[in-house]
Amino acid sequence: MLEISNSPDLPEIPTKRYFTIGEVSELCAVKPHVLRYWEQEFPELKPSKRRGNRRYYQRHDVQLIRQIRTLLYEQGFTISGARLQLGNDEETADVQQNDLLMKQVRAELEEIASILRV
Repeated sequence: MLEISNSPDLPEIPTKRYFTIGEVSELCAVKPHVLRYWEQEFPELKPSKRRGNRRYYQRHDVQLIRQIRTLLYEQGFTISGARLQLGNDEETADVQQNDLLMKQVRAELEEIASILRV
């Protein structure tokens, strides 16, 4: 997965369950209207909405926003390029996880085969 920028200008993410759009705006140094726009552009970014259509972001949402911010503001990606980069990172992680799972299954099957031979 893409490494999150440890910029000294970004504060540490507090250990809370939910964050308001104002809090996320401060944590990620991005204005609220930009966050609402990114929700439309990045399907992975889906904060939960409650009373009065208020947005509540979780920790993984804040981390994703920081990744998007890094791609757009620091690495110079376009919106579509950042979307592709995030998708590639997820696909790479899925492939690695599938490879690991296949190796485990193969090892278990070889163990079963050796038991049956005895």
